[in-house]
Parts: sequence; C-alpha cells; structure tokens
Amino acid sequence: MLFSEHSFINKIGPQGSIEVICGSMFSGKTEELIRRLKRAQIAKLKVEIFKPLVDTRYALSEVVSHDKNSINSTAVESSSTMLLLGTQAQVVGIDEAQFFDDNLPEVCNILANKGIRVIVAGLDMDFKGRPFGPVPALMAIAEHVTKVHAVCVCCGAPANYSYRTSSKEGKVLIGEKESYEPRCRNCYYLK
Repeated sequence: MLFSEHSFINKIGPQGSIEVICGSMFSGKTEELIRRLKRAQIAKLKVEIFKPLVDTRYALSEVVSHDKNSINSTAVESSSTMLLLGTQAQVVGIDEAQFFDDNLPEVCNILANKGIRVIVAGLDMDFKGRPFGPVPALMAIAEHVTKVHAVCVCCGAPANYSYRTSSKEGKVLIGEKESYEPRCRNCYYLK
C-alpha cells in the first residue's frame, strides 16, 4: 500500500470518482476516453492525461485512438508517478491501464479521494480471455463502468474478446490489426 487511502479523503470541495471504460481491442475504449477528456477541457477543467511508457504505437506524447483522434498526454513508467504529476488536476485520464503495475487501483483511489475525477481506459481481458492487469480491480472500485464492444470479424456479432492472430508468445504484445482481431464468444472459442 502506497499510502493510507483514508487519510487523503477530501472532506470539503468537489467529490472525486473513478470511471472505467473497458472492452476488447478495437471496441472504442480510447475513443470514448478522448471524448470524455475533451468535454472536460471544453468545461475549462484542468486535465492531466497519462499513458504507459511501453505504448509507443502512435506517439510518445499523445493518446491516439485507432481512428487517429488524439489528445496530449504524458507517458509514465509507473502508476505512482501520476501522484506526483496529477495532483493539481481536476480530471485525470489514464489510457492502456492494463499495462500499468498493480498499484494503479490504489493510485486512482488516492486521486479520487482528493476530489479528482479519474477516467481509466483499458483491456479487461488478455488474448487468452483472462482478467488483464489492474483493470478488473479498478472495475471493482469504480463508481462507473462502461464496457464497450467491437464487432466480431467472423460473424458481425458484438465482440468482447481480443483474439491474437500472431504466433508470438508472451502476455504482452503491443500490436494492432496485424496481431489481433475482435471476436464474439462463439467465434473466439469455436474457431
């Protein structure tokens, strides 16, 4: 435990919260995160956005959706860095949460207890259909969870699985359409 989360509860002022946007690859998680963060910016709120240092697919200093929408961000190596950089924000956005360390839920709780709205996007399952990184724990403590779905490339049904088409091993493989495709439950397990 990084800090006693109860010692940081904001008793006066804005109430913080945790929102989680989760789903499979190509389901629009980052797109929805960017939409919410841009709305906060339109409302003239102070927004800080973080992504894991390991995510270098598009740009180091931007969160970028598959549709090429983007928003400026800071790449960080660990979740605890967000406590140093995000404390003056009114809204904190976090993309690719599955790649962060297991302290991320605690960090999000600390930020929310200080009155910050924390919006997190990430994969809830890995390519084997198992809970992925800190995202399931974040879903458990969040006030709001939005599960988004892609379209199954095999049958067109709503897809919530990320099927790995690459033969590369290892739990983490940063990739896109060359390595993954969205599938529904039936097509994920039967094909």
